[in-house]
Amino acid sequence: MRLPRSAHTRQPWRIHEFAQDFRIEDVWSYRTPGAGPDDFPVMLAALQAARGPQSQSLPTRVLFAIRWKLGALLGWDDPAAGLGTRVPSLRDRLPQDLRDTVRPTDGPGLPLTPVYRTDTECVAEIANRTVHGLMHLGWVALPGGRHELRMAVLVKCNGRLGRLYMAVIAPFRHYVVYPGMTRQFERAWRDRAVPSTG
Repeated sequence: MRLPRSAHTRQPWRIHEFAQDFRIEDVWSYRTPGAGPDDFPVMLAALQAARGPQSQSLPTRVLFAIRWKLGALLGWDDPAAGLGTRVPSLRDRLPQDLRDTVRPTDGPGLPLTPVYRTDTECVAEIANRTVHGLMHLGWVALPGGRHELRMAVLVKCNGRLGRLYMAVIAPFRHYVVYPGMTRQFERAWRDRAVPSTG
């Protein structure tokens, strides 16, 4: 379900300390029935286990295939336009206590580079010729002792090209990609490996 930006900004996330120059584009919530306060690592492990293009919906796979083909044709994804070249990684801004919290394989199964992880949030990033983007996953306590996963997408556009790109892809994000991710993420939670109590 899509949420207002305030659903992200009012949470006490560490990301607020060093991503003030990124715009919050989207905030989305995912149902995790039965989740408790300490289940964020369980959710991340479920996402890791369900990673891969085969877990995405067919429309999402088609859109991403088109996007990567366009990126190759137009040079959007050249290494010179990425992290550490066109833009510095967000990792360069991290305080010492967050610097060694992730490995390259700790990401959520998307073409993103992990930045940091805590007990209740993790961040991964991507940069190309259009944008420098962050995906923030956070674990939120709800009334009645329930907990759910939330995702925020934060973006710093690369000039007019980046702003145009974000405007063009907005309907695809909202009506194809994010609903597909909702099904994928919620299925990952339902199908997670539950330790045996026997």
